This record gives sequence, structure tokens and C-alpha cells, in this order.
Amino acid sequence: MAKVTFLGAAGTTTGSRHLVEILGKKILLDCGLFQGRRSESYERNLHFGVNPRDVEAVILSHAHIDHSGALPSFCKQGFEGNVYVTPATRDLCQLMLVDSAHVQAAEIEFLNKRRKRDGLPPAEILYTAQEAEQSVRQMVAIAYNRPISVADGVKATFYPAGHILGAAQIALDWLELGRRRRLLFSGDVGRPNDPLLPPPEAVNDVDVMLMESTYGGREHPVGEDATRSICRIVNETVEQGGRIIIPAFAVERTQQIIYRLHENIESGCIPQLPIYVDSPLATDATGVFRLHPDAFREEIYEKLFSRENPFGFDQLHFTRQKSQSIELNTKTGPMIIISASGMCEGGRVLHHLRNHIGDPRTTILFVGFQAEHTLGAKLVAGANKVSILGEEFVVRAKIEQLGFFSGHADRGELLEYFAKTGGPRKRVFLVHGEPDQSRQLKEELERRYPGKHFVIAEQGMSVDV
Repeated sequence: MAKVTFLGAAGTTTGSRHLVEILGKKILLDCGLFQGRRSESYERNLHFGVNPRDVEAVILSHAHIDHSGALPSFCKQGFEGNVYVTPATRDLCQLMLVDSAHVQAAEIEFLNKRRKRDGLPPAEILYTAQEAEQSVRQMVAIAYNRPISVADGVKATFYPAGHILGAAQIALDWLELGRRRRLLFSGDVGRPNDPLLPPPEAVNDVDVMLMESTYGGREHPVGEDATRSICRIVNETVEQGGRIIIPAFAVERTQQIIYRLHENIESGCIPQLPIYVDSPLATDATGVFRLHPDAFREEIYEKLFSRENPFGFDQLHFTRQKSQSIELNTKTGPMIIISASGMCEGGRVLHHLRNHIGDPRTTILFVGFQAEHTLGAKLVAGANKVSILGEEFVVRAKIEQLGFFSGHADRGELLEYFAKTGGPRKRVFLVHGEPDQSRQLKEELERRYPGKHFVIAEQGMSVDV
């Protein structure tokens, strides 16, 4: 009998960690950071719910920090086993985990000022850049569709998931009472019509499934609206002489936006205004994208080797140095600034918001999911005033949100993905979703598949499977 314990991304969309016990071996699927209120995040990220020394292997579905960002701390606390990843995930983690350490260092300084004011002892950084780099040394890169033994009697196989470069579904196979058993962890399910990446691959013969439910009750706008919406937002802002600030995750969302903007400039839909990618991580990540052309759709693969390279056109500028970032706030005239983080919880985008959130000519364009309690979520919800780096600002900038840039499958796409698995024979656990989204997906799955067992995972829940 196998057992699953949900240690994160249960009842929420962040901090993905699922402990699977098979044949007496403990395997951790994902090792993500919990992201939300700073004080709550710090406490939750200190503790794992399992002794790292007792875990045989860690398997990462992809490189996003809410799926990989706690790994250095997990290793620091005693995990010495292998971390199984795809080759692109390893290359992205090399960048993202070190960057996460730098972001933490800046945030812990701010947090400790508040803790001192409240009479609390100072908090310590979860891990340093050196500890992040050391955790990458424990990674073993495995290509898609290549089974590998991760523990005695347990094999793991990665299958394409879409979502971001290198993202994978994880299948665990073992023999129990002479019969093969299979557990499938969906990771984050990508979209079938992603402009850059191929669709998620169907995985069959599944007994138990852990499936994301981020957009379990929501449909994204149709893809044909993308060009028209971008043109409208950019042209309206340009006419006012303003700038468009796009908070975006450095990996995948930034590259998707660059691709779309390149298309629109080429078609003449938007003017040839300067586009700045103000994120060292996004700059480096775009370089990693060029190292894995085989991971893209065929048409993108061909463009990467031609003059139509969507990641290297004349209007596109990468700002790596802090001084270059500061200089952007002194420039005048219309421009587009793409800067991390996507939920406005850290990074250079906070400084751009501080300088321009009070300017009615500015448009702040959100292109990704905003978790509860984040600054991004507050702005999308229509907050009139927000706190940025400890200072309160009145929101006068125009706030826009485009759902079709999401790397997560929507309700219909999740149902399509589930159908292609053939329907797991036993139990399905919905993870990585806010309660209402998970509930809506559960109700629809129960309607379509009467007799199958669907459960919304809860934090700390342990179940025999």
C-alpha cells in the first residue's frame, strides 16, 4: 500500500510539496516555496512536515519557485539524495534558485525591521546563494520518456506538461502484490495551444492521480483575442504618452510576452517603441531558452535559427545592471517595461510601481495568476491604496489583466487533459488550487465520471492509495 501526504499546494496554489511513500521509501514530489504574506511565508518555509534525512529522492515537476524554491533549504536541513529533473529544469533552477536567495536576502532585511519593531527576534535567511548552487549539484537530469529507478522497486518517468520550458508530469511505477501500480502527478498542466511549447502529453494506465486545479472553475479568453487586446492596451497608453509596466515571471511568461510583442510589431499593430526586459534572471532565462530549441513547437524551433528570432529583435533591450534599471525611471516617452516578479512580491518591478503607480498615464498589465494576499492580487482586485516596500501609495495607474498568457490550463483544458489520461482507475486528488476553483473542478469531474473518487487535498492530509 502506498501513501500520499500533502505538505503544500493543498487548498492553495503555492508551496507545492507532496510526499509519496512506496514500498517503505519516501519520495518528495516538488519542493516549492510557499508565497504569500511575508511573516506567514517565512514560518511555513522553515518547516517541511518530514525530516529531509528520511527522504530517498526528490523529483521536481519544473523550475518555478513555488515548485522548486525550497530545495536548497531541504538540502541544507539534511537531504543528501538525488534530485531528479529534466535537462531544461536543471538549467533554469541553476538561475532561479540563486536568484531566489538574493531576493530573500533583500526581503529578510525588510522583514527584520518589522520583527524588531514588534519585539521579535530577527529571522534568518532560508538559504544563501552558495547553498542554492550546492543543491543544484544534487540534480540528475533525465529526458522525457526515459524511465529511471529513483528508489528500490520504484521507477519515475517524465512526460511533457507544457506550462514552462522543461516542465513535466511525473509518473511513478512500482509492483504491488504482483501488479503494476502507477501514480501520476500532473505538475502544472500547460495549455494545448501555447504559442511556444507543445501540448501536454497523454499518460495512460494511471491508478492514482494528483492533478492541479488552479483554473478549475475559470475559462481563459480565446486565443484570437490576444493580438487585439495587446494592440488596444499598448496603443491607448502610447496615445497618452505613458508607459506599460508588465509584472511577469522571468521564466516563460516573459518569453511569451516578448514573442507576442514581436509579432505585433512585425504586423504593424503596435508602434516600434522600446521594450525593456528589466530582470537579470529573465535575461539569463531567455539565454537558457536558446539552449533547448528542441523543447519548442516546430515553427518556433525554425525561427530561433533565422532572422525572425522572436527573442532578439531591434526594439528589445535587456537591462542587467541596477544602474540601468534606475535609469529607466528617468526616461521619458512611451515604453514597455517587463520586470519580475509576476505577483509583485519582490524584484525590480516594485521600484517601477513606486515611481509610476500614481501616474494616470501608466498602465500596469498583469499577464499571470495572482495568488491571494499578494500585491498583484490587491491591484487586480481594484485596491485604491497599496503598500509598496513599506510605503503607502494611491493607485492612479490603469490596471489591466490578460488571462490568455497564463501557462495554466483553464477549466475546459483541464477536463480535456483528464480525459486523455483515460481516467485514473482509483482516486484523483485535486491540488494546486484555491478552494473554490478546486471545488468547481471536482463537481464537474464527478458529473462527467460518476463512480470515480475525487478528493480535494487539504494541507497535512495523509491518505493510503
